Amino acid sequence: MTTRGTLLGAVSLATALLVLGAGAASAQTKLNWAHVYEVTEPFHTESVWAAEEIKRRTDGRYEIQVYPASQLGKEADLNQGLTLGTVDIIVSGSSFAAREFAPIGVTYYPYIFRNPEHLIAYTKSDIFRELAAGYEEASGHHIAAVTYYGTRHTTANKAIRTCADLQGVKMRVPDVPAYLAMPQACGANTAPIAFAEVYLALQNGTVEAQENPLTTIEAKKFFEVQKNISLTGHIVDHLNTVVSQSRWASLSDEDKQIFTEVMLEAAARATKIVQEREAALVQTFRDRGVAVNEVDKADFERTVLEKAPLETYGYRQADYDAIRAVQ
Repeated sequence: MTTRGTLLGAVSLATALLVLGAGAASAQTKLNWAHVYEVTEPFHTESVWAAEEIKRRTDGRYEIQVYPASQLGKEADLNQGLTLGTVDIIVSGSSFAAREFAPIGVTYYPYIFRNPEHLIAYTKSDIFRELAAGYEEASGHHIAAVTYYGTRHTTANKAIRTCADLQGVKMRVPDVPAYLAMPQACGANTAPIAFAEVYLALQNGTVEAQENPLTTIEAKKFFEVQKNISLTGHIVDHLNTVVSQSRWASLSDEDKQIFTEVMLEAAARATKIVQEREAALVQTFRDRGVAVNEVDKADFERTVLEKAPLETYGYRQADYDAIRAVQ
C-alpha cells in the first residue's frame, strides 16, 4: 500500500513538473516597437524583420508588435512612452535623445559628418560610446543600434543654390536646435510643423520649404507639392534603436546579447537599403520633372559656422573635434 502510494505520488509530481515546464516554455513576453515612418521605408521593414528574428532566436519567448507611421503617437510621444511604459522599443533620432542628454545632439550640427561612411565609422568609435553612455545615464534608456537615415536636403518652391536664397523663406524644420542651425543662419523663417502634417502644409502654402533626405522626400511624396530639390546635404542624419530602461533591465544577459545582435543587423540592413535608394533617386526625381539643384556647400557651411556657432547650442567642442577626427 505504501509502495503503491509512493509510486502514485511520484507519478503525480512528475506530471505536475511536466505541465509546469511546458507552461514556462510557452510563456511569452509581448513588446511594443514603434516609430513614425511609413511601412514602405526600411526603418519599418527592417524593424519587422528584427521583431521576427528576435522571436526566432529566443524560441518564441518574445512577441514584438511593430507600430509604424505614428500609430502610437508622434516622435516626442514615443520618447516619452519609453519612460511611461507605453512602448518598449522605438526608432528615433538623436535630436530627441538630446532632450535628455544635450551633448548627443552635436551629431546634428550641420556638416559635422563628411558623408554616410563617416557617420557609420562614428557609431563604432569611442566618442559614440561615450555619448550613448551619457544618454543612458541621463534617461535610463539604452541605444542598441544606429541606422543611417539619409543625408538631409532642401525642397522649396524655388531653386536654392546659396545660403542667401533661403532669406525670408517660410521653412518647416523640426523643433530641434541643431536642425534649426542652417535655416536660421541663412535667414529662413522656420516653423516646427509635425512630421505627419508637412505634406499638407507644403500643399496649402503654410510653408514654402522643408528639409529631409531624398528617401523621405519620396516616401512622403513631398515632390508632388514642391518641384525644386536643392542638395544642401547639411546633415548626415541617423536614427537610434532605443530600448526602454525597464525593458532592458528585465532582459537576461543572454537576451540582451540577442537583442543587440539582431538590432545591429537590422540597422546595417536598413542602412544599405537607404544608401542604395539614395544613389538612384536623383535621376528618379529628374525623370519625374523635379529640378534637382547643386548648391555651394562651402557657402552654407561658412555661414553656419559664422552665424550659428557650436557654443550657441550648448554642445561641447571636444565632442565635435572627436567626431570630426573619426576616420
